Amino acid sequence: MPMSGVSVDDILVNILVLVFSVVFHEVAHGWMAMRLGDDTALRSGRLTLNPLPHIDPMGSIIVPVLLSFTNSIMFGWAKPVPVDPRRLRDPWNDHPKVAAAGPASNLLLALVCALLLGLTVGLAAKTGAMAQAYAEGPTPLKFLLSLFQTGILINLVLALFNLIPLPPLDGSWILTRFLPRDLHLRYEGLRRYGFVLVIGFIVLMRYTPLGGAFGKGLMSAVQPFTKLAMVVAGLFGA
Repeated sequence: MPMSGVSVDDILVNILVLVFSVVFHEVAHGWMAMRLGDDTALRSGRLTLNPLPHIDPMGSIIVPVLLSFTNSIMFGWAKPVPVDPRRLRDPWNDHPKVAAAGPASNLLLALVCALLLGLTVGLAAKTGAMAQAYAEGPTPLKFLLSLFQTGILINLVLALFNLIPLPPLDGSWILTRFLPRDLHLRYEGLRRYGFVLVIGFIVLMRYTPLGGAFGKGLMSAVQPFTKLAMVVAGLFGA
């Protein structure tokens, strides 16, 4: 049943993909930290793909549902995995690696979704099942196509947004590694306002040309993944 131009199926796929993607993102932070000497996430029971320990009701459910109804770019978050930089073998160099693992994991998921999308289209074309994609009502093929297309888009949104060098996003931890000491200390002072800064940035994206610029960058990032899916589909003669 459509609601405000968005179907219940679309909302469910968005939430399903987003929750898995943000959980995978956080587990990647914890996994990288463990490899570099900090097992805090493991001891806290957070190195699991079970979504329950990771879900943030606001960021994983409420915000994504509201965004679905407004046809906005899908975004959300999970509870941050605990990382103790003091336990890392080389905190100055290792902490940025832990931060980068999150966006990298989303790029990996986008790549997997592109391969699966191409495989699905190729097999459907090969077996004559593509008619399901144009049939009325939900079909298994429609669900898979939507799942993988959404997986590419949402994971690229998460990767690109988290790379913005704005506290407390992952990009801010990467940037601090390259700042001179005096500027580094001033920049770190912004972390106390992190949540306000991110909300302010999201508002700017919604009501200024900044959002359009991000959207164009996102579409440019989507293109290589779409082309990869087409190449994979083409292997089946699609």
